[in-house]
Amino acid sequence: MKQRQPFVLQPAAKDYLWGGSRLNDDFAKDIPLSPLAETWECSTHPDGESVIAETGQTLAEALREHPDWLGSHPLSVTGGKPELPILIKLIDAKQDLSVQVHPDDEYAMRVEHSLGKTEMWYVLDARDGANLIYGFNRDVDATVVKQALQNGTVENILNHVPVHKDDLFFIEAGTVHAIGAGALIAEIQESSNITYRLYDYDRKDKNGNTRELHIDKALEVADLRSSLEPRQPMRVLKYRNGYASELLTRCKYFQVERVLLNTEIQRKLVDFKTDAGSFHALLCVDGCGSMSGDGFMLNFFKGDCIFVPADSMTFHLHGRAQLLNVSC
Repeated sequence: MKQRQPFVLQPAAKDYLWGGSRLNDDFAKDIPLSPLAETWECSTHPDGESVIAETGQTLAEALREHPDWLGSHPLSVTGGKPELPILIKLIDAKQDLSVQVHPDDEYAMRVEHSLGKTEMWYVLDARDGANLIYGFNRDVDATVVKQALQNGTVENILNHVPVHKDDLFFIEAGTVHAIGAGALIAEIQESSNITYRLYDYDRKDKNGNTRELHIDKALEVADLRSSLEPRQPMRVLKYRNGYASELLTRCKYFQVERVLLNTEIQRKLVDFKTDAGSFHALLCVDGCGSMSGDGFMLNFFKGDCIFVPADSMTFHLHGRAQLLNVSC
């Protein structure tokens, strides 16, 4: 890519049994999977790599050739080599996801030779009555959890939290959780695919088999203390000519801002440039727009994910769109 210019990514896709059709219906993904549960929009993980739309090259291959595109942030180097430290997904939960937990970095590296998984969910839409599971509603221990699993009452000791459009949830590694049916979610996480299933409603996959559970590992890494129901954080929109923005999450793994672009009324172009510290990934979750610069033009639409290399060229944003701006 010339002058470190932005480029659109094509996602990897997953047909997990709990998925629906909204990623095709609402985001025009045109992916021939049914169900279509997840799209991995920005990923170099070997279980699902995104591809540069213009060239067909995987993002992982491109970053091996241009490690400086990641920036100088310490998280961009893992095991002495440059790595994309985050993974961005769109998730359509037509059915409940399994009750699960992810390990932290120390456990995951020691046991799985992988990063752990802390994640953030931004709710794009939710049907009436949708909820998620977030931790336990009282202090428990491994014996209590195992007994509840055996007698089918584990849901009675879990926190069930209502979910609404525009809600935000931060899920630290070790938190037992599950996305509930009817939620459409953008997820930003560490680049990891380590999931320990604790409970899966005794469902069977397309081959008639129950999915594997990982009860012992899950209980080794799970926080078994009572969890307060997560409250929505205070969020403040900052208005500028042509756009407004708000900070959704800042943690040691990633930072996520929501950007509301609207240059139609002001007829003003919004300048954008990354610094040398980090790449940015811009996920368009609503609307459409364009990017333009010196000899460069790119149109983007709802569902597109644009990778912007660190220390990028200066370009202009124009349109009416909602973007999640992810960086490290």
